Amino acid sequence: MSFLRSVRWNLVGFLGKLILWLWAKSTRMTVLGEEDYQKLREQGKPVIFLVWHGRIFIVPYFFRRRGIMPLISPSEDGEIAAQIMSRWGYKILRGSGSHAIIKAWNEMKGELQRGGELIIVPDGPGGPNRKMKPGGLKLAQENGAYLVPFTFSTSKKKILRSWDNFLMFYPFSKVVAIYGKPVAIDSDLNNDELEKECQKIEHSLVLLDYEADHYYD
Repeated sequence: MSFLRSVRWNLVGFLGKLILWLWAKSTRMTVLGEEDYQKLREQGKPVIFLVWHGRIFIVPYFFRRRGIMPLISPSEDGEIAAQIMSRWGYKILRGSGSHAIIKAWNEMKGELQRGGELIIVPDGPGGPNRKMKPGGLKLAQENGAYLVPFTFSTSKKKILRSWDNFLMFYPFSKVVAIYGKPVAIDSDLNNDELEKECQKIEHSLVLLDYEADHYYD
């Protein structure tokens, strides 16, 4: 990365963090369903958060300073997220190409085996929207981790015209963040059973969005 490009990205990260912090601080936030997740952490259990691509706007602020490892795409949008999140203590993990993907997979396994936490976007980086890919389930199955769905919504919605229906909240609005019920994946499940479990978790994530979207009705 050239010097000027490095300066530009550092500026993007600094300003992005500042703007998102001020933006989120202006809201009145309600958090639901955290109790089961907290019990897992008290027991030292590894956790994989599952968040749809369209619901990640709150994530850098919400999970800040917890040392969580997010898997971020190598795109320019991903670079923006990485620059912001690295300033909040996240363990940034990125990858492109077969070699990098294998390296990222091994790093995620290592983090879970140490009792750490990951954030995975199961319909990212390019969709289809709210269609779950099985990678997170396989990671959980192989490493005894719990899958924890997560979403947010707001009293004043701004939905972008993008493939993921990206949701933003307005400053000074009300925001609800919801943890779903933790899910353990049986290590004995075969591929067909794992696919059925994937569909069940996909459905639970969709229902969690519905609950959040109607919280302020």
